[in-house]
Amino acid sequence: MRLRVLALAGAEELSVGELGELLEESQPNVSRHVAALRQSGLLTGRRAGTRLFVRLARASADDAVVADALQTGRRMCQSDGSLARLSSVVRARDQRTRAFFSRSTTALDAARLPDELLGYLFAMAEAFEPRQLAVDAGTGNGAWLDVLAPLFVRVVALDRSEAQLTQARRRVEARGYGNVTLVCSEIEDPQARRATRPGADLVTCSRVLHHSALPGETLRALASFARPGGLLLVVDYLPHQDDVLESQQADVWLGFDSNELLGFAQDAGLVNASTRRIPPGWLGTGPDHHLAWQVLSARCPSDRDGARASA
Repeated sequence: MRLRVLALAGAEELSVGELGELLEESQPNVSRHVAALRQSGLLTGRRAGTRLFVRLARASADDAVVADALQTGRRMCQSDGSLARLSSVVRARDQRTRAFFSRSTTALDAARLPDELLGYLFAMAEAFEPRQLAVDAGTGNGAWLDVLAPLFVRVVALDRSEAQLTQARRRVEARGYGNVTLVCSEIEDPQARRATRPGADLVTCSRVLHHSALPGETLRALASFARPGGLLLVVDYLPHQDDVLESQQADVWLGFDSNELLGFAQDAGLVNASTRRIPPGWLGTGPDHHLAWQVLSARCPSDRDGARASA
C-alpha cells in the first residue's frame, strides 16, 4: 500500500481522498499510511480547507532506495490501473468550478472598470522599469495616483490648490497609498523642483496645460522634474470651440494643436517627442469627455549635464 501511495504521490500532488479513490481503499486506511510516510519525510503535505494534499518530498527521489521503491510502486499502480485513472481524478477537481462558471450570472456593466484594477496594476509593476519615482503635476483630486501608486516605488503629487489636495489626500488615505507624497506648490516654483529630486522616471500632467497662462513655460518646468532619460506624458485637448468650459472650468486655452505641443517640447529641450489621440471611448463620463484628447510624450536627453543635480 505504501509503495503505491508513494508512486501516485510522486506522479501528482493528491488529496488523501483522491488517493483512496484511486487505490479503492477507505480514507482512514489511506490516512494511516500517508501519516507514516510523512513522518519518515518521504511525503510532504499542505492543507486546503479540510483536505490534506500530499506529494513526494523533493529530496526523496535522489535516494537510491526510494527511487527503487518508486519504480516498484509504479509497476504495481500500472498493474492495478490506478495510474491510468490518475488523469481522470485530477480532471474531476474542476468539475464544480466548470459548473459554477457555466451558470448564468448577473450581467456586468461592460463599461465599468474592474474593482480589482489596482491589484492588476500592482502585479504588473515589474514590467515597468525604471520605476523609482513618478511625479503627477497638477494632481487635482488624485485620479492619476490610482495608476501611478501601484506601479512606482515613490510618487510625488503636486497641486497649487489646497482644496484639490484635500480630495487627493482622501483618495490616498482610502487606498492606503503609503508611497505618495502630496505637495502644495505651483509647478514652476523651486519648491516643486526640490520635492522631485533626484529626478523622476515619469512625469505626468493631465489636463493642466490649458489652465496655464504660459503653457510653454509650464512644460519647461515639467521637464525639469525628470531625470536624464526620464519620460514626460502630457494629456490635454485638441483645439475645440466649447467655450462653456472656459466659463465653467476656468480654461485659458481651448485646446492645442499637436504641432504646438511638439513646439513646446522642443523649446523645453526634450527629445523623441510625439503626440497621439486618445480613443474617444476611453475618456470617461466627465464634462469634457466629448472633446478630443491627445497625449504628448517626450524624453529628457540622456546626456543631460549635471545642471539639475547641482541646482
